Amino acid sequence: MFYGLCIFLPLIGAAVAGLFGRILRARGAQLVTCGAMTLSVVLATFIFYDVAILGQKQTVQLFTWVVSGEFQIDWALRFDTLTAVMLIVVTGVSTLVHYYSIGYMDHDPHNPRFFSYLSLFTFFMLMLVTSDNFLQLFFGWEGVGLASYLLIGFWYRKPSANAAAIKAFLVNRVGDFGFALGIMGVFLLYGTVSFEAVFDTTPAKAGATMEFLGGQYHAITVLCLLLFIGAMGKSAQLGLHTWLPDAMEGPTPVSALIHAATMVTAGVFMVARLSPMFEYSETALAVVTVVGASTAIFAATVGLCQNDIKRVIAYSTCSQLGYMFFACGVSAYAAGIFHLFTHAFFKALLFLGAGSVIHAMSDEQDMRKMGGIWREIKITYFMMWIGSLALAGVPLLSGFYSKDIVLEAAFASQTSVGNYAFILGMLAALLTAFYSWRVLIMTFHGPSRADEKTLAHVHESPKIMTVPLMILAVGAIFAGWVGYDYFVGSKMDKFWGEAIFVLDNHSALRDAPNVPIWVKIGPVLMGIIGIALAYWFYMVRPEVPAVLAERFARLYRFLLNKWYFDELYDRLFVRPAKYLGGALWKDGDGALIDGLGPDGLAGVVRYIARRVSAFQTGFIFHYAFAMLVGVSLLVSLFLFGLGSK
Repeated sequence: MFYGLCIFLPLIGAAVAGLFGRILRARGAQLVTCGAMTLSVVLATFIFYDVAILGQKQTVQLFTWVVSGEFQIDWALRFDTLTAVMLIVVTGVSTLVHYYSIGYMDHDPHNPRFFSYLSLFTFFMLMLVTSDNFLQLFFGWEGVGLASYLLIGFWYRKPSANAAAIKAFLVNRVGDFGFALGIMGVFLLYGTVSFEAVFDTTPAKAGATMEFLGGQYHAITVLCLLLFIGAMGKSAQLGLHTWLPDAMEGPTPVSALIHAATMVTAGVFMVARLSPMFEYSETALAVVTVVGASTAIFAATVGLCQNDIKRVIAYSTCSQLGYMFFACGVSAYAAGIFHLFTHAFFKALLFLGAGSVIHAMSDEQDMRKMGGIWREIKITYFMMWIGSLALAGVPLLSGFYSKDIVLEAAFASQTSVGNYAFILGMLAALLTAFYSWRVLIMTFHGPSRADEKTLAHVHESPKIMTVPLMILAVGAIFAGWVGYDYFVGSKMDKFWGEAIFVLDNHSALRDAPNVPIWVKIGPVLMGIIGIALAYWFYMVRPEVPAVLAERFARLYRFLLNKWYFDELYDRLFVRPAKYLGGALWKDGDGALIDGLGPDGLAGVVRYIARRVSAFQTGFIFHYAFAMLVGVSLLVSLFLFGLGSK
């Protein structure tokens, strides 16, 4: 009973707040949604203990969803260790974001709608992680896309928010098209979309081929690559990442919920869930590794030069997702999920901490207009320190445990793509530490660059906002230490059970403890170097960054403009699409279809009517002349008819 209740409580809260918001008003909607989320996270904790710790894996059948001939799909909730971990992440972060939003959105007149959207998003994410078949997975997948569109565009009166919401929706549709094709291909190959049936049959299908785009290819590779395209869109991987930084137009709690801990991790979850398929395609695993590693370094370089505090953290999220993917690509799925788990705490902490800074700075987000405010907001400052330390991989904090095992597994894979991921991952670790401390120093230290009016109103956030930060800080400190043995250590096999499948010859994670000592300490050294460089650039010699930006202007503009991906897509896709649309509208629809169709016929009728009306002069002799002409025509026709007979 409580298994299903955990999943559907957020939906109930969303429905009540959304339908009866005008009656409940802000406080009522907050009470309903926050209460439902609190109960949901409590139930998720019991489920985690029952499923992950005690090993009581189970599937809850709700009802038969689709019946078409012999094809039948049940709506069922799948609870194994992977699901249990995701339940803790989703409900835990979402609950804290709900409470934080009470303070952050206090003056917004549309509170019921906002809290309804938050809970609706949480429900769809819970449906995604508890899905028992591909069609149910697609339902949750599209649901979080819809909810993210609503939340990003929540302030719909802002043109930039509307544009960002549409962009996120469209870019995700590109990935979802591949994802839908992958699901169709699964049904074509297996004759079913049930996870259990597909996973059980995959070894027998390992050598199967299928026709795709006019060629014959390895079937499982084709399906995995198509499904991974969906993951690239949802998790903002290189090429389909452009929506993520623009999504910062939404309220900051939305950034923390969707773009730090939940929606963007859906792709990582999907790859781990489908490990029984990906394990039988070396090509697909190699693609996942290369895309993940490339994303990690790309986003880290872009994060160096951004000035909007939320955008820096957004690119940090993009980079860390790259770590998770290349961990999965070297078959270290457990390490990828471990980093997902720890990352949820410290990245949500950083986003909500940034929101607290923005709240204190009267909605200012540009770090160039901050500085010197740490004494006024000491709690937020301390929380941001903890989040940044964890992100940089400083020893004993959660990021240290998960990021290190990801890099060690990449090195231990002893493959060319694994080495590629290891090298770029190490470099990204240095850059991550650098831009993390750049954020801290530019935001809190040095002389203030804010105007006097803003400085006069700088104040610490209320407890309803700072307490969630403290709870997340506890996770950012202890989650890695507590979870290491279970996720990737000595208790790993018992903990994961059958939730994750790895072939015996893919031993990267098992070999990770045996890597050379320099591999183990390398990420820590990179973090220290990055922190030291940031301190020197922005505290000791703050004039140096401007000098470097001027000397290396092209490189600086390249990074500032995010490798010009938006401009490239504008030239390749947006402008041609607008030109084609304009041509079809003006020439195709306007000139051809309407011109020859409704508008053309109407024009002919108007022309004839105008000519006929010229005879309506009011003079009797004109009418007599017209009658004479008419009689002459009739007589001629009559005589012609007789003559022809």
